[in-house]
Amino acid sequence: MDDAITQRFSEAAREPRPDLAELCLLIGAVADPSLDEAGTDAAQMELDRLAGLLPYGLAAPADWADAAAELLGGRCGFGGSPADYQRLESSLLHEVLRRRRGLPILLSVVWMEVVRRAGGPVHGVALPGHFVVGFGDPAGAFVLADPFNGGRRLGEEDVRLLVAGATGTAPSPAMMEPADPLDIVLRVLNNIRAWASARPEHLGTQLWAVELALLLPHHPARLRFEHAQLLVRKGDFARGATEMEAYAEVLAEAEPDAATAMRRQARAARALLN
Repeated sequence: MDDAITQRFSEAAREPRPDLAELCLLIGAVADPSLDEAGTDAAQMELDRLAGLLPYGLAAPADWADAAAELLGGRCGFGGSPADYQRLESSLLHEVLRRRRGLPILLSVVWMEVVRRAGGPVHGVALPGHFVVGFGDPAGAFVLADPFNGGRRLGEEDVRLLVAGATGTAPSPAMMEPADPLDIVLRVLNNIRAWASARPEHLGTQLWAVELALLLPHHPARLRFEHAQLLVRKGDFARGATEMEAYAEVLAEAEPDAATAMRRQARAARALLN
């Protein structure tokens, strides 16, 4: 990865109020080396332009939801289909802005950024398996919309069916909480990891997605083990073994057997150096 981009990503993730669009565009710059500063600036300007097309004087959450759906889902044609899950571009903000197609979470980022810039009350809602957007006060009255389906409004039954389809359980109040920007970024990176892990020829993509996730202030500890495994698969046995040993230390107190197994894997990786 480009050291300058990873440094910018790390710094942006540690800002008091992380800029979601900037972080998503930096992910895009790692995935697509042709995306330079002018390209990221153009993407930010496109979000500004779209925000300027929303009508003035909106107040009620439902009015914001309808206006965003009419503009983004209707006039601009943003949306998604099952085929979009098969494309890496569907997880890259600059490509979603260009193609107007993407995964639910990236389309939601577009909705959120456009409405936020227009002064609207908007937040992300990380439903299991399907990210959507909320308009209004998260602690009070708000409405939900599904950017993947052109901004279609979601009622209680729609939410129940989405959650039940993903988890087999009923929605909980915690699922309706506003998504933190860094949690959104981690979920985007998780999608990229999942896409690449199903395609062995994209080991490098899986590796950089994990490395960016590890730069976030908070991330699952097990990502360190995944990173170590990917380094070993890439042939970087020494670094992979070192990371396994470090992860074993994390596990040692709570899971001593797992730590022992991890050290055994580290020794096996080092043996490949001989």
